[in-house]
Amino acid sequence: MPRELRLPFDPIERAGENWERTWGPSTAMRAATSVFRAQQILLARFDETLRPYELTFARYEALVLLRFSRTGTLPLKVIGSRLMVHPTSVTNTIERLAVAGLVQRRPNPADGRGVLASITDTGRDIVEQATADLVGVDFGLENISDDRLDDLYATLRDVRYAAGDVAGADQALSHPQP
Repeated sequence: MPRELRLPFDPIERAGENWERTWGPSTAMRAATSVFRAQQILLARFDETLRPYELTFARYEALVLLRFSRTGTLPLKVIGSRLMVHPTSVTNTIERLAVAGLVQRRPNPADGRGVLASITDTGRDIVEQATADLVGVDFGLENISDDRLDDLYATLRDVRYAAGDVAGADQALSHPQP
């Protein structure tokens, strides 16, 4: 579990009040700060859930991506792109998974300098078990209704699309229905 703060007040709300007295409206600041705090809480929950499998969330994501691929094999370049992380991070993640016997690395015959990662049978078993555990705790969001989760996803998708995560997605931003 994430470390409980048990503060006598909401620090983000207090920061918002101070912000408004100093600089004006705090709506965006409070929302952004809340996203960062929620990320800390969720990552701590994921780490706790994945600890028995000796996985970090980054390693779990890489395993899931390989599990979802048609052949169980992807170039490291594709893994980095899909997980939106730096190539050095992908190399480190895949190396640690290889040491654990959850993936195998081999040269990419289509790209002389590239590397392919393939999920092993052990990796498939671990990702299935770890996924069941994460689903069991609703990815740390068990206290939020499905309707509110859908709204949250749509809102955060708009942030990602506006930042250019998906080509041409600026046309797909959510708009409230009348």
